Amino acid sequence: MRLLAASKFVCAEFGRCPVPPPRHTWAFFPMDISRDEQRVLHALAQGGRIALLKDQKGKPIGLEFFNREGWLMYNCDLRLFRKLKAKKAIASANGNPYRITRRGLELVRSQVDNR
Repeated sequence: MRLLAASKFVCAEFGRCPVPPPRHTWAFFPMDISRDEQRVLHALAQGGRIALLKDQKGKPIGLEFFNREGWLMYNCDLRLFRKLKAKKAIASANGNPYRITRRGLELVRSQVDNR
């Protein structure tokens, strides 16, 4: 979709529109994510997981981020975890550790694995 003069929108689905199409049609455009988010999502895409540490009231106080080999990694904190969860890039099912979602796989860019 591109913006024309005088606020005219043109797209393949709607043709020329005086107003922009509904917001849900823009959902397929990828968001920009930070370098730290990119690193965490890449490790999760390879099979990593995030386990939350909670207090007695059930509030998260920390997390453990494991790569696919089971090594504990320290490049993820609660702030970054909350950002990824808000972007729906990670999710937990049935009390299991957090893993990457399909949305997270769309956001992550492929990288060469230097193993």
